[in-house]
Amino acid sequence: MPPRFPVQESIAVQPFDPSVPLITPTPSAYGYPLLVRQLLVNALAVSPDQQITYRGERRHTFAALNRRIGRLANALAALGVRHGSTVAIMDWDSHRYLEGYFAIPMMGATMLTVNVRTSAQQIAYALNDANADVLIVHTDFLPLLEQIHGELRSVRTLIIAADGDGDGDGDSGGLDVPAMPCAGEFEHLLAAASEHFPFEDFDENTRAALFYTTGTTGDPKGVFYSHRQIVLHALATATTLCSPREGQRLHREDVYMPITPMFHVLAWGMPYIAVLLGLKIVLPGRYQPDTLLKLKASEKVTFSHCVPTLLQMLLDASGRDGQDLSGWKMIIGGSALSPTLCRAALARGIDVFSGYGMSETGPVVALSQCAPGAAPVSIDEEVRRRCMAGRPVPMVELRVVDADMNEVARDGRSQGEIVLRAPFLTQGYHGKPGASEALWAGGYLHTQDVAVVTQDSYVQIVDRMKDVIKTGGEWVSSIEVEALINAIPGVRESAVVGVKDDKWGERPQAFIVCEPDAALTGSEVRAHLLVLVEANRISRYAVPEIARIVFVAEIARTSVGKIDKKLLRQQSD
Repeated sequence: MPPRFPVQESIAVQPFDPSVPLITPTPSAYGYPLLVRQLLVNALAVSPDQQITYRGERRHTFAALNRRIGRLANALAALGVRHGSTVAIMDWDSHRYLEGYFAIPMMGATMLTVNVRTSAQQIAYALNDANADVLIVHTDFLPLLEQIHGELRSVRTLIIAADGDGDGDGDSGGLDVPAMPCAGEFEHLLAAASEHFPFEDFDENTRAALFYTTGTTGDPKGVFYSHRQIVLHALATATTLCSPREGQRLHREDVYMPITPMFHVLAWGMPYIAVLLGLKIVLPGRYQPDTLLKLKASEKVTFSHCVPTLLQMLLDASGRDGQDLSGWKMIIGGSALSPTLCRAALARGIDVFSGYGMSETGPVVALSQCAPGAAPVSIDEEVRRRCMAGRPVPMVELRVVDADMNEVARDGRSQGEIVLRAPFLTQGYHGKPGASEALWAGGYLHTQDVAVVTQDSYVQIVDRMKDVIKTGGEWVSSIEVEALINAIPGVRESAVVGVKDDKWGERPQAFIVCEPDAALTGSEVRAHLLVLVEANRISRYAVPEIARIVFVAEIARTSVGKIDKKLLRQQSD
């Protein structure tokens, strides 16, 4: 299939008909706008004593969270933050971040979550492009800020986030800060502020959050979400997670620990869901496998989400001392969950399953939960289902379409692009109308993901359009070849990219990471794949030449843990 679909004409919108009756509310009735602060209502009423802990070292209740949200809002207001302002955060996953998730948008301001794993130049670009007024910055990132403070055009004051209760005296808490105005240390400012803030209602379509994608070309693109979108995403995803009676589900007795950074797509929206449901929340700070495993055991964590790389790191670290991982439900996203990694996690007691989405989609639009009560299936089929993108969550219209926007057959073989409609998809990119129109061509959000869909609505990602390999007149799925290589004993992970070839246009090249004690050769990998060719599992064109099978210690990744295929292609040229 072609690597790109044509732009479609915009869909027609039904014109307003004044003869159609509209609801006329009672003058005294409350309209209840869908604002982020409404996600707190039930938790404060039902679970005020529920616990939030930062690294197991600091603890407070949901009731205290509410008071701290008020204090943070007052501290920000004293610095001039108003409706329409932008407040940026550079921090590890902490109680401070969770308080920012609520206090900043509840003021009518925009929360900018800064990806601290991107380059200094990209961080400066994001802060400037978003016109950030105030920056909450962890002490770990002060050296980085020293590099770029001269380039920042809008940031007028800093708030220093120090672990503990803040050290030293004075406005900066005795900490070294860049040559920028500093309002003080986070905890000191909260201690001096009132816990009562007059949070008012406003339009639910007000922008609540903004972050920047780590694009492979050009400047990063700002993705934004309104209050309405965040609330509806939380409700739709919670409904899906809570609906099964058993298995991959979420319930009020679960203990939640994010392992997807809170700067990345709002940690997949899960912190908002955890607060909505009144769950115990464990915030781990910086992601270090030993710390995460310690918290899993000490805080009895039962629900998390992460990328495959981190799951592998957790399995490796826990395997060294035989730590019990049973009772841990985990959503895997960001990159494909391989059957090999899925089996390894299941063997260690982790109830692992895939989720699907992207920065522009809220992000969760599909989950691959196993349907309870369904007819028994083989372990191979169960693993296959857990590794798929899954089925759409409520209110998501997910279509797999051809170049003319016609839906492909639901036969598990016919390929097309995933296009979406849902009430929580981003409406565009900040300040980039051309890119926004391309994203929403024809009234559907175009994901650029190539997929197939089964008769029972399970979606399987085949490849990214830009990663499909055209060789010898055939289209080869890099993801499919990776899965077959990963199934070879001794292979830990692999990445397959297309590289230029004068004869064939492109040829596949495989980068393979082996287990420490494996002694695998390129000839053995190629022989394994050729057997699958004879069995009609893959095309002969999908098999890399021996010279194109490269063994590496690790595979290049982006700042959010995805395999960086652009860089791999550059390294192969």
